[in-house]
Amino acid sequence: MRAARMHEYNAPLRLEEIEVPDIGRDDVLIKVAATGMCRSDCQLIEGYFTQGAPLTDPITPGHEVAGRIAAVGADVPRTAGLSEGDLVVVNPNWGDGTCRQCREGNEQICGNGQMAGFGPPGGFAEYMPVPYRHVIAVPDGLDPKPETLAPLTDAGLTPYRGMKKLQQAGKLGAGRTVVVNGIGGLGSYGVQYARLLGGGATVVAFARSDEKLSLAKENGAHHTVNTRGKSAEEVQDALEDLTGRRDVDAVLDCAGAEESLALGAEVLAREGALTSVGLMGQQVVLPLLPFTNGEKSYFGSFWGNYDDLAEVLALATEGLIKHTITPVSLDDVNDNLDALARGDIVGRAVITFD
Repeated sequence: MRAARMHEYNAPLRLEEIEVPDIGRDDVLIKVAATGMCRSDCQLIEGYFTQGAPLTDPITPGHEVAGRIAAVGADVPRTAGLSEGDLVVVNPNWGDGTCRQCREGNEQICGNGQMAGFGPPGGFAEYMPVPYRHVIAVPDGLDPKPETLAPLTDAGLTPYRGMKKLQQAGKLGAGRTVVVNGIGGLGSYGVQYARLLGGGATVVAFARSDEKLSLAKENGAHHTVNTRGKSAEEVQDALEDLTGRRDVDAVLDCAGAEESLALGAEVLAREGALTSVGLMGQQVVLPLLPFTNGEKSYFGSFWGNYDDLAEVLALATEGLIKHTITPVSLDDVNDNLDALARGDIVGRAVITFD
């Protein structure tokens, strides 16, 4: 099979012919139909997640995967309801199953877990082995296009969990304002969740590109602010013109850059909450006194669990989620990774296979 593999940091992936992987007795083999390309794939290559530790084996990236089951391991129970030919998506976070986080269902934050495409072979290849517990059969009624299914497992999942945290904290609802900061692959979905879960809250999109803000508007943002070159005070001036307020009740930060988090903190109202799902930076610096005497909250939110993904698929089945997809070829994987790193991709680039 063909695969795009990482052999060293800060170097292009190598397109290679390798053997179709064997599967374990509890695995299924996925014939990959589509794989989303994520900014974290670029960060993997840059060494962001391992602080530059040496690679022991080549890595096949790709964690947003949809495809069909090509083989089923001998010990996969019939009760799993999985058969050859089934269209599935991959839940890419695989916990050890023994820790408290796993027992709570939050395998994505297991301290001993693995993530598909960050060690275990991912979807930048024609076939991929997956533990059967981590595939979800595509529900009846959901558009079966793999290129729109694949991004739901991260770009569509991560901001959903982040927005749920703001909802559960009581920061959304009528008369409140929520900002989605960073309209890339995640933020284009985040705006939609702000409308779906917001309970009538006013939704404002922040981005540094008019093209991305136009997408945010199409996806349901009431207002948009181009933050490029603007000070926090100038952004607040724009907010006041648009909403009548200089502050907001909730921020979903889909970038995670230090400057975007600082801006979110600056515009956050008393008792407001900031949830970060992006990972562009290295640290979070928050003003202590305003966060303390204003009783503001910061939430980290990482990916999503199996139930979160099932809920996203249910919303998609109801036709409530829009996609902005650019299909690309595995042959062009490195060019598209470079474009992604520059911020040139609007929505999601998705590798599609015949």
